[in-house]
Amino acid sequence: MKTIFEYTNISASDRLETQVKDKLDMIEEKFPFVIRADIFFKKTNASNNEKAHHCGIRLSAPGPRIYASSDENNFIDAINETIRDLKDQLERRKEGMKAY
Repeated sequence: MKTIFEYTNISASDRLETQVKDKLDMIEEKFPFVIRADIFFKKTNASNNEKAHHCGIRLSAPGPRIYASSDENNFIDAINETIRDLKDQLERRKEGMKAY
């Protein structure tokens, strides 16, 4: 699977990229029809009570693209929540696919 990372208001991070790639490798094993992932990291200026770390992931697969995102207190939690949402969407997509 091809992966592309985009960062807004944050410098590139090998640690974040490794974290996401590990999770996406598990998705690729279970859902081999996914061919590309675009990962977006963004940090906003928020007050202490708001969640300022945003992670969005867009997957290219047969049919419409799949997108999930989340805002959390840190990027690791945002990645985990986004991956969880993607897995749910991919399960539904896989159920709807027909083998001919």
